[in-house]
Amino acid sequence: MSTLRDPVGPKDRKVYIRRRLLVLAGLLAIIVFVVLLIVKPGSGGPRDAQEVEVPKDLASETTTAPADDGEPVACAAGQIKVTPITDKTDYAAGELPQLALSVENTGTDPCSADLGTAGMDFAVSSGDDEVWRSQDCQTNPESLPVILDPGKPVTTEAMQWDRTRSSTETCDITRDPVSADGASYHLRVTAAGVQGTGTAQFLLF
Repeated sequence: MSTLRDPVGPKDRKVYIRRRLLVLAGLLAIIVFVVLLIVKPGSGGPRDAQEVEVPKDLASETTTAPADDGEPVACAAGQIKVTPITDKTDYAAGELPQLALSVENTGTDPCSADLGTAGMDFAVSSGDDEVWRSQDCQTNPESLPVILDPGKPVTTEAMQWDRTRSSTETCDITRDPVSADGASYHLRVTAAGVQGTGTAQFLLF
């Protein structure tokens, strides 16, 4: 009968595997501890805005500085006052009305407005009947930027109306004359996209 209850000899394979796993777990714990000492928690996350370095080329693309070329800005619609003008208030038979308009900058700083024929319109009406428009048969409309100083109205050159009716279909034919004998007419104007204030009334004889 043997007196040895636990004989000495090769251990079971499972014992060696458990020992190796314990050793590997210990090494892994040491590695994690060292990493935590070197890299603080949270340092791998997004940095504060002050810490993020913006590439210079990207900054130049996303940042726009206002131009400082000394040129006045475009006039705002509410900054311009447009007024119709006629050279007389009544015209004898055969007299042709001279039509014009004035544009005033009502703001406090100079501004630029397009006062070319492309954005200018003269219209003559009698009651509800619009008898003539300068744009009906206009040719070669042009743009003309003009700098307007505050409080200094600019008046256009006079345009002669031949006292006839117009439409887009009467540009190449002889147009019919409008009624006279004391008939009342009103001039309306538009310039730089702004409708004129009121009308200029006149009589034709």
